[in-house]
Amino acid sequence: MPTERVLVVGGGTMGRGIAAVCALSGYPTAVFESDAGRRSELRAAIEGSWRRAVEKGKLSSDAGARANALLEVPGRLEEAAGADIAVEAVPEDLALKVRVFSELDRLCPRAAFLASNTSALSITAIAASTRDPARVVGLHFFNPVAAMPLVEVVSGKATSAAVLERAVSFARSLGKEAIRVADAPGFATSRLGVALGLEAMRMVEEGVASAADIDRAMELGYGHRMGPLKTTDVVGLDVRLAIAETLAAGLDGQRFAPPAILRRLVASGRTGKKAGEGFYRWEGDTPRPLPAERKA
Repeated sequence: MPTERVLVVGGGTMGRGIAAVCALSGYPTAVFESDAGRRSELRAAIEGSWRRAVEKGKLSSDAGARANALLEVPGRLEEAAGADIAVEAVPEDLALKVRVFSELDRLCPRAAFLASNTSALSITAIAASTRDPARVVGLHFFNPVAAMPLVEVVSGKATSAAVLERAVSFARSLGKEAIRVADAPGFATSRLGVALGLEAMRMVEEGVASAADIDRAMELGYGHRMGPLKTTDVVGLDVRLAIAETLAAGLDGQRFAPPAILRRLVASGRTGKKAGEGFYRWEGDTPRPLPAERKA
């Protein structure tokens, strides 16, 4: 049974998923959400995910009960200040992440390592807000955290070799496959995934094929588990837009320029699965092609 204590900062989709996996893996886990309304719903949301896993036979009721006993939802960040591992999972906003890391650097023991779940922002830039950038690393989980086996472990320019090894070991202790990636815009997966997703969106804009047929082509023709537009819905169109803007600024403004269709859908609130509609209409976990009058 792990003795290290984990703090997850951010109670959104990714934060909840990371906290749930940590608790299921035996870590005493605190998940902090600054918004009081969302914080009040956190435990129920995580417990609900475990209950559904039990109903589907993917989790034993005993394992769910043990994880529940290890989970805390503190009302103040200071209440979890003794964590040995801190994972930030707030929105993709560099200024926000810098503020969070400045707080974590102040509150967490010097022996703790601090990780960001960012999918595209610079670990080196985030680490610069701390007194000891050597203890900052990237841990990029994928959605849904419980099901996706990969974690990108991203080394910033100042990340120490010891912290990198601890982060890799931590990811593996959660049952994940860890790959090591240098600190470059978009790392490996976001850079490749967004490039494919943006091109698929342009094809929809140009009338090349429907979203469903483009996805089916990649799933059946190339063996992708999920097509690029379905994946965009699951990740969140707003998240994909933020990543594309980061890549456009850091790599190539033409290659990664967000298509008009992406900006339009985000502006209209059609941000994907979490909103019930994006390139598809979602009924729970099931995507349905949109009727003609609601096509993207």
